[in-house]
Amino acid sequence: MNSFGSKFRVTLFGESHGPAIGVVIDGIPAGISITTDEFREDLLRRSGGKKGGTPRVEEDSLQFLSGVFNGFTTGSPVAVVVNNLNTRSADYDSFANSPRPGHADFVSKIKHNGFADPRGGGHHSGRVTLALVIAGIFAKKIISPVTIETKIIHIGGENPWDKKLDEALAAGDSLGGVIECTIKGLPAGVGEPFFDSLESLISHIVFAIPGIRGIEFGDGFASARMWGSQHNDPILSAGGATLRNGAGGINGGISNGNDIIFRIAVKPTSSISKVQHTFNFAKGVAEDIQIEGRHDTCFALRVPVVLEAVTAIAISNLLES
Repeated sequence: MNSFGSKFRVTLFGESHGPAIGVVIDGIPAGISITTDEFREDLLRRSGGKKGGTPRVEEDSLQFLSGVFNGFTTGSPVAVVVNNLNTRSADYDSFANSPRPGHADFVSKIKHNGFADPRGGGHHSGRVTLALVIAGIFAKKIISPVTIETKIIHIGGENPWDKKLDEALAAGDSLGGVIECTIKGLPAGVGEPFFDSLESLISHIVFAIPGIRGIEFGDGFASARMWGSQHNDPILSAGGATLRNGAGGINGGISNGNDIIFRIAVKPTSSISKVQHTFNFAKGVAEDIQIEGRHDTCFALRVPVVLEAVTAIAISNLLES
């Protein structure tokens, strides 16, 4: 499905080279002030044109189709579309029968019996994260004063990563990275014990971001090598403050009042300029291909703002009205 949430429900639509990318958001209370200027910073953070990012730069002008009137939300579903104006679909003609390694080309061809739009990755493209960022702006307003911060831990295992990025650019290769997210101000008691645990809901929507390969909370995988006496967080006060935060602010799927801290792993961008090997379905043979379209050298560089958005969407579905 292309929808997430119950209290704050987000539905995505559109393809990378289709007419537009869009989002419908249900559950936004009436009376929230909203202007197009409030979207500018986050949209710019996600946009291409920067070092290591896609050369494809779009205007990303928002069109509110419903749910906003005279600068305020009306309480009805908010529908927003953004036209795709800078597409070069011919770059993908040669891949109609030859799926690009690492991409969703093959699986979408199988799942949709050959009818999926293959241009620029279609509905699986990182371009669709634009809709998540738009929904995230509304979610951030709803969860205030809870705040969300992100930072890149490393790119390709390096920090600083400029030299590594230059190497990837020169080689026609790509890089991934690790990004940390911190949720501040979330009170204790948010989340459910099992299927709607705080970790479950965050993880569910985090994997809507293309290229995510893993997530860990607090000490994460390192906790498997620790003693229990090392990993347990000593409680210091009636408010639940702890001496350390190995749990990442969550116990039993429920927030404990400390900062929520988690990290995600973003894989290297699948589109690279190097020659790769794939299967040509039209010819029935394996062959070499080379991708020449516009793509990110490191999509992870554009992920932080998307991570903030999806995290806000998850939290908005757990907070009481």
